[in-house]
Amino acid sequence: MTWNDASEKRTFVEECELVWRGIKLLNKMMPHFWLYQTLCTIAETFSPYFSLYMSAQMVNELAGDCNYRRLLLLAGITVSGGLLVSLVTKVLQSRRTLCDAFLYENQNAYLADVQNNFQYKHLEDPEVRLRRAEIQAHTNANAAGLLEVKWQISSLLGNLLGVIFSVSMTVSMFATTAQDSYTGVLGFISSPASAVIILGLIMLNAVCTVKIFAAGSIGMQKAASKIAKENTSYFLYYRLWGADMIVFNLNSIVLDVLRKNRRPQWVSEMESVTIRYNFLSIMLNAAINLCIFLFTAAKAFIGVFGIGNFVLYQGTVKRFIDAVSGIAATIGRLKQNNQYLVLLYEYLDLPNDMYKGTLAVEKRDDIDYEIEFKDVSFRYPRTDNWALRHVSMRFRIGDKLAIVGENGSGKTTFIKLLCRLYDPDEGEILLNGIDITRYRYGEYMALFSVVFQDYKILGFSLGENVAIRSDYDESHVRDCLIRAGFGDKLESLGNDPDAKEKNALRRALWRSYDDEGIDLSGGETQKVALARALYKDAPFVILDEPTAALDPIAEAAVYENFNVLTRDKTAVFISHRLSSCRFCDSIAVFDHGQLIQQGSHDALVTDTDGKYSQLWHAQAQYYENE
Repeated sequence: MTWNDASEKRTFVEECELVWRGIKLLNKMMPHFWLYQTLCTIAETFSPYFSLYMSAQMVNELAGDCNYRRLLLLAGITVSGGLLVSLVTKVLQSRRTLCDAFLYENQNAYLADVQNNFQYKHLEDPEVRLRRAEIQAHTNANAAGLLEVKWQISSLLGNLLGVIFSVSMTVSMFATTAQDSYTGVLGFISSPASAVIILGLIMLNAVCTVKIFAAGSIGMQKAASKIAKENTSYFLYYRLWGADMIVFNLNSIVLDVLRKNRRPQWVSEMESVTIRYNFLSIMLNAAINLCIFLFTAAKAFIGVFGIGNFVLYQGTVKRFIDAVSGIAATIGRLKQNNQYLVLLYEYLDLPNDMYKGTLAVEKRDDIDYEIEFKDVSFRYPRTDNWALRHVSMRFRIGDKLAIVGENGSGKTTFIKLLCRLYDPDEGEILLNGIDITRYRYGEYMALFSVVFQDYKILGFSLGENVAIRSDYDESHVRDCLIRAGFGDKLESLGNDPDAKEKNALRRALWRSYDDEGIDLSGGETQKVALARALYKDAPFVILDEPTAALDPIAEAAVYENFNVLTRDKTAVFISHRLSSCRFCDSIAVFDHGQLIQQGSHDALVTDTDGKYSQLWHAQAQYYENE
């Protein structure tokens, strides 16, 4: 996997395209998200300008005619308008807060959904897993990526509105001239030329502010780029939290790194950049504010406008300058954040070149399917070693096939190819005589129900773990649990006098999110996984060493019981303990990626020169049932 350099130079259009894609992604994750963000920002930005404008009108009236009827009208508009704006703002803020509260979870859910549709080779690629951890580390450490897009676009919109409101309320300051004629400095101030100069200074300040923040952004980006690897490392370390952290004091590694890097170089660099460019911005803004103050004060002195307008212009010009500074800062932060968006987009855009097929899988009432491996060879990405080599075999519905061999012999790889998690590099796999790559991918996958050795039991309810959905058939779930050997436990859970929820299927597994969660033993979780395989009711059922943690006799009992449950299905059992596979119709023996033997247990064990017989006698001491 080759990744692009996230810090490479990009054109302005490319920078905008990165941000625009982030905006669309956020809206895809949460429809109406930007509607509430935009309306709320408009209300929040408008509120202070409304108060400032109405206050100026009242001051003008008080300093002028002081007409009590007009004062009462202005006061009524100010109070009622302010109340209305405040109520609308509060309502919109509550909706926005609700959206914000679920934004982080929705982003993780979206990434999980995208990842679930990755080509399987990406899920096993360590570089892809590292990139996912890096994205998560940046999100957790400084809300970089999509979360930063949300904050900065809202800030940009607010500042743009601030510029619009400020300009609309300040334009009269330049258009109004004194009715009397003045000479000297006051004459210059009352002339249109002074207005042009002040306007030019304001625009020059805006341009300089943008330049300052752009330069500061480049410096911050260089310093921040040094944080990435460190953040990712910390994230990976903290994910190790558990018993090992206590027993082996693994957190000492993190503490050592923190002590050695208590004040790493990038911290000093970021401080230096922040202080230097913030100082320039503050001094520039102070100078332009002084010019505006003197200009408006002089105009008020010669009677160009009233005291209220003086207050209004002071406020609006300051807000204009702040808004321009805010726009510059936001653009800089968005540009800096784009390096994290590049990481995210490359992750989301990982190619899926697996052919999905177009043929429909035949729906057979007799579920009569035949699978054939025809001279199949396969090697994993990034290696030249063959995981499987020239494997040929076939089996039909109703067959009970055991696959055995030492670790690394190719057993799990065989299953991954059978389930089409990978495609063969050589040869072909046939379903009823047709290459499986020609079938629609989803329909072909629906033929298999697999219990992998690293099966997952989630912190949802027992029923949801079996059905893998929230709306399930309770009677069917119960039947599958009972058939999988979970009946006694299910009954005890239903009779628990201390449980508030009497329906055992609705009780959560584990106590991570529910104090009344059910704690299961290893054997019980294995039965839940088997029940899940039964609930899917697929023609092919595969057990890939899900009972490896059990002793040989207990494992054999599980397989023999499951053999009965799958009497009308094709069952494939993978185990490195041969006693568990004696009940199968056929046993396939793998060694170094090759199928070296196939036959019944009795036939294979009597072949004393064969691999199966050697493994059997080597393990026989564990099969004695005292």
